[in-house]
Amino acid sequence: METVPDTDRQTQFERLAHEIATPLRRYVVRRAPKDAVDDIVADVLLVLWRRLDDVPTDDAVPWTYAVARACLANARRTAQRQLRLVDRITRLDPPRVQPEDADHPEVHVALAALGELDREVVTLWAWEGLAPREIAVVTGLSANAVSIRLHKAKKRLAAQLGKIGLSAGQVPDTERRPR
Repeated sequence: METVPDTDRQTQFERLAHEIATPLRRYVVRRAPKDAVDDIVADVLLVLWRRLDDVPTDDAVPWTYAVARACLANARRTAQRQLRLVDRITRLDPPRVQPEDADHPEVHVALAALGELDREVVTLWAWEGLAPREIAVVTGLSANAVSIRLHKAKKRLAAQLGKIGLSAGQVPDTERRPR
């Protein structure tokens, strides 16, 4: 026999889902293949429902990003298992999925040169607009460690962009408008 959820719990979840829906989708879209986004968002919402009592009431977004990060890792592991199976069955090397951003491929090339955690810290700061203390919640690092890592990662990113021929903040030629 199925139990009906407590209406207060359901109301709390709906409020939380409404609050985090847009930033969560943005976070996942930037980190997952397009065909996996809805599944990962659904997984995150399922975890939020199950752990509703653990969600911080003051600022749920960083906590939600931490859950999303774990769901993304699970999705990556699942995808890797599937690729290994396909490889064993067909003995072909399946193509690797690369982040897509037709407007700024140089940025993705430069980001790819960073380590995984540095890339995550930089993108949480730049794309998601999180402060170091919020990034610390997502990554499990201390706020001080995040600040140091972010500073160094931004320097390495700027150096990578310099190698490509762009300076940090410079608009690629493809976006410059004729005057």
